Amino acid sequence: MVNKNMETKKEESRKNSGKPCKYIFVTGGVLSGVGKGITAASMGAILKAKGYKVTMQKCDPYLNVDAGLLNPVEHGECYVTHDGVETDLDLGHYERFLDFETNRYSITLSGSIFKELIEKERAGGFHGKTVQLVPHFTNLVQEKIVKASQDSDIHIVEVGGTVGDYEGLSFIEAIRLFANKVGRRNCLYIDVVYVPWINTSKELKTKPAQNALKDLRGFGIIPDVVVCRTEKPAPREICEKIARFSGISDTAVLNLPDIDSVYDVPFNVLKSGVLEILNDFVGDTSEPDMTKWLEFSKRRAEKYEKTVKVGLVAKYVGNEDTYICVTEALKAAAAWSGVNLEIKWINAEKADDKDFAAVDGLVVPGGFGVRGVEGKIKAAEFALANDKPYLGLCLGMQVACIAAARRAGLEDATSEEFEPGTKANVIYIMDDQKGKESTGGTMRLGDYKAKLVKGSKTAEIYGAEEVVERHRHRFEVNQKFLPEIEKGGIKVSGTSPNGKLVEFVEAPACKFFQATQAHPELKSRPLNVHPLFQSFMNTIAEK
Repeated sequence: MVNKNMETKKEESRKNSGKPCKYIFVTGGVLSGVGKGITAASMGAILKAKGYKVTMQKCDPYLNVDAGLLNPVEHGECYVTHDGVETDLDLGHYERFLDFETNRYSITLSGSIFKELIEKERAGGFHGKTVQLVPHFTNLVQEKIVKASQDSDIHIVEVGGTVGDYEGLSFIEAIRLFANKVGRRNCLYIDVVYVPWINTSKELKTKPAQNALKDLRGFGIIPDVVVCRTEKPAPREICEKIARFSGISDTAVLNLPDIDSVYDVPFNVLKSGVLEILNDFVGDTSEPDMTKWLEFSKRRAEKYEKTVKVGLVAKYVGNEDTYICVTEALKAAAAWSGVNLEIKWINAEKADDKDFAAVDGLVVPGGFGVRGVEGKIKAAEFALANDKPYLGLCLGMQVACIAAARRAGLEDATSEEFEPGTKANVIYIMDDQKGKESTGGTMRLGDYKAKLVKGSKTAEIYGAEEVVERHRHRFEVNQKFLPEIEKGGIKVSGTSPNGKLVEFVEAPACKFFQATQAHPELKSRPLNVHPLFQSFMNTIAEK
């Protein structure tokens, strides 16, 4: 597969230019984590394959202002938009499925809505009026939805949480009222419900789904489509039963069982009969062009002769969602390289040379805090000494520079993040980040340009000398230690346009040793793998 330069793409043209945007609202019942995001993204992928400009948005009832301070073990990866907002990992799914860029309006948390309302009230913006959930909270949510849908043919909104939860009721009311704003014919409501299998009685139970749909109707929304999530394919009579007791057409109740890969969900959605409903909603019976998706699906499912092992050196090894963009980028790269992939989770707190030697390549992802950092430094040291393919992301670049400096004789080389006040601060805090260490949303976030060194391996991989990548950090390489870093085997291969920040490094003596201060995993797509990940995988596959 040919990698495109990952710079910001030109805006797609609208298929329905001049016509009003249509809105799809996706809610969930019975329990959370039922697959709303993947269902919504899959429908978005289908509509995009029909030629429409589709955008997506997540509304979540958390009182957090953003996702920057959420525990990654509990909530998974913090995803960063191109314009620098720390968001829910679901936005990563949206971008991977639709290959578009979300933005600050693509995530709407209760905390951010309340913050904006309170700030406006304190400034006298309501002119002494009582501020209430309805209409003020609900109106602001609707404003966010309209802003997020700008220049779109179809805008899909996922409402987080479970219908019936107190914390999410204002969002349900907001999307109900939204139909009054844009017209009911321009709104499609989809409810995703869980149908559990009870092992003792050996049967699927529909009552939880029925009750969940009753709750939704009680809040004033009768869904146009109900998606039944099951562990295994359900008999058609299960969907018919839910339809019968819920007042919904039989044809509008669909079954989406669990499958091996989320990237096959669009095909399951098509098989479910939802295309006819979507066609009726948009007034277009054209077939979606799923050629690229089909090719990727076939490649991903193929069993190849060669299996490669990639060691992911991390401190959070119990929850794959913490590094989901990294693992998804690796999986997609392996599919296009024509190899089977085995990800070996290497606990950074216990890692040693035996762990590093047992894999074909090493990836050190981003992270914060001192826990496990020495194991990550050891990984970089091993890669440099043994010509082991290495890909360092954010902190992965910082530990690579520390490792190089130590190889050059600066034995106490470290980062100010781990040892404040150290004189061997190979990594130090950026001037504009001082004093912000304990505050949210203040790091160097979002897209920044970088100039690549002409003739460098990095420039060769990108096929460009200027690139744009997303960032999330407040510590940087201290350039006064560049002589030691270079003596240890690493050279700078890319900087910020003004040369003040190190953005990329490489080891010229190694077949593949690339590290970046950025998070390229955030811009990798299954149908358009980021060049750093694809080059890393190609190198391993060729060994």
